[in-house]
Amino acid sequence: MPHPGDGSPRLEPGVAGCGGGRGKEPGSRRRRRRSGPRGAPLRGSLAAAPAPAPPRRGRGRAALLAAPAPPAPPWNCTCPDMPVNVEESRQSSCWGLCGRMAAAEPLTAFSRWYLYAIHGYFCEVMFTAAWEFVVNFNWKFPGVTSVWALFIYGTSILIVEKMYLYLKDKCNILLRCLIYTLWTYVWEFTTGFILRQFNACPWDYSQFDLNFMGLITLEYAVPWFCAAIIMEQLVIRNTLRLRFDENAEPGVPSPTVTLANGHVKTN
Repeated sequence: MPHPGDGSPRLEPGVAGCGGGRGKEPGSRRRRRRSGPRGAPLRGSLAAAPAPAPPRRGRGRAALLAAPAPPAPPWNCTCPDMPVNVEESRQSSCWGLCGRMAAAEPLTAFSRWYLYAIHGYFCEVMFTAAWEFVVNFNWKFPGVTSVWALFIYGTSILIVEKMYLYLKDKCNILLRCLIYTLWTYVWEFTTGFILRQFNACPWDYSQFDLNFMGLITLEYAVPWFCAAIIMEQLVIRNTLRLRFDENAEPGVPSPTVTLANGHVKTN
């Protein structure tokens, strides 16, 4: 029986000891006995939501490695906030834009030929109008050409497009444009010679000093070379970037998609 003043712990009135009749020690924590089996929730006010079990070491990494990787978004989408979860990625705006871009198809060969033909036709009209102004100072700018120019320019530039795709990684632009210029002379002479057999050739260079059979002339070497640079850098490269959106409705504006080098551009 403890006596007061002898330094032994003292029982508080009305509080029973937790075992062996011992009282509560100062600074110790009072443990409450569970009323149910191990793992069952506590009764009373202490019955809170069970805390999640701590993850075992290595379990998260193993689950991450075992989980199937989400499918890569189409068109090499480079969105920095692309979610890892497949369902989230399907619902993300970036995935939607990439999916829309995946539905776009490159222009067909005939569509590209059509654009090249109009470009050549337009350039010839503008060149002859400028020539008439420089030589005769004619403010009317009468540009002339022929319907044959549509077929000649369209087919020629479509062939130059194949040359560009083959030579762009093999030689520099100056050498490529020199090859285009040589091809232009070959094509101009060939088509002019064929049309002359039917008295249908729309040009004649007989008044130039360095002409050959009136079908080609060296005086046009520099203009053809400059035209080759414009043709590759502005016409062919940009035409190859154009896309058809098969899902778009005629007359209905499509959502704005900003592209950079063929990729969806994000801020």
